[in-house]
Amino acid sequence: MLSVDLVRSPELADEQQLVADLTELGQAVEALRGARAVVHLAAIPAPGLRPEEYTFRVNTSSTYNVFSAAPLLGLERVVWASSETVLGLPFEREQPPYAPIDEEQPPLPNFSYALSKLVSEELARQFHRWTGIPYVGLRFSNVMEPPDYERFPSFWDDARLRKWNLWGYVDARDVALSCRLALTADVGAEVFIVAAADTCMTRPSRELMAEVYPDVEVRGELGEHETLLSIAKARRLLGYEPQHGWRDHVSS
Repeated sequence: MLSVDLVRSPELADEQQLVADLTELGQAVEALRGARAVVHLAAIPAPGLRPEEYTFRVNTSSTYNVFSAAPLLGLERVVWASSETVLGLPFEREQPPYAPIDEEQPPLPNFSYALSKLVSEELARQFHRWTGIPYVGLRFSNVMEPPDYERFPSFWDDARLRKWNLWGYVDARDVALSCRLALTADVGAEVFIVAAADTCMTRPSRELMAEVYPDVEVRGELGEHETLLSIAKARRLLGYEPQHGWRDHVSS
């Protein structure tokens, strides 16, 4: 396993990492030479960190280069990070059309970061069509680590504080799990929502929807605290089942 990044990590040995700029096609090809598969997480990781044009250009060019290097080098699979923002977050221009929201909802990108992920999803579909290589996109929810869960109680008194992604999150360890599963799943150019099994709130999911999004249809049976970012497709096709959540770390 080899990590590729713009800077070295003090947590990895030199032989475990390579410094390269994936926005340069030649460097992307050389970085992937000899690999059987790639998990492509390299990108500006969130909106608002850099100017809009720069974010779009870096994310789409690096993804194009990784995607195009895969057939050139004979890679067997590409797993890559899309984003929950493709779904329409933060739901200010339009409300979610229904909940739990799923991959069948037409994409509603609201800024350049989300648009870069949507463009990359189309790139994945076309590269898969051309080559037959699986290009598996993972729409990660708001990624959290255990220390982040200490902030969750500050959300509980006001349902609107975290309404922007339907109170979703995912543990970083479950992100890693989803990547491992995507490396072996029998799928082609599919995208999957990857979230925790629950919301970040103590209140029932239906109650949250009724207060904040009273006009949005809540579909099907819904567990008391069940996620409103549906992971049914990831469960069905990847075998994904979240193993971690904030309730293991914080008392409610």
